[in-house]
Amino acid sequence: MPRKNDRGFTLIELMIVVLIVAILVAIAIPTFLGQRKEARDSAAKSNLRNALTTEKAYYAGGAQQFTTDLDLLSAIEPGLFNVTGASPAVNTFDPVVVTTDATAQTVCIVAVTPGGDYMAIWESSDAGTQYGRHSTNPFSSCSAAGPPAVGTWTSNSW
Repeated sequence: MPRKNDRGFTLIELMIVVLIVAILVAIAIPTFLGQRKEARDSAAKSNLRNALTTEKAYYAGGAQQFTTDLDLLSAIEPGLFNVTGASPAVNTFDPVVVTTDATAQTVCIVAVTPGGDYMAIWESSDAGTQYGRHSTNPFSSCSAAGPPAVGTWTSNSW
């Protein structure tokens, strides 16, 4: 009697493959979401660094002070500051907010990430740069005395 040769996978083999795929997906999705958050945070960090570089260029360009005038900053870096035609330009989180202390020797720059965190830079012409990450906007006003006591600040980077 000829032997019948069935070809195919058994139910157990298929279930093992589905289990392996499920485990790989369970590992990959959180990693992917974490990378996505990092990319969004990187965009905010880049905007802050570029805004600080623009402020330093304005400072070194003869003004010897920082400015909150987005029209002046936009003349240096047109793609960074949202100048909507209002005079003076509207200083909102698009993409950063710039404030200075009363003497214009200290600048505070804040960007909000899509996740709702506030990334901040405090820069003093005398004391250097501090970087911070916060759950709320750390700058109710920019102070020459140092970055606000809220949140964590570091001199290296975020």
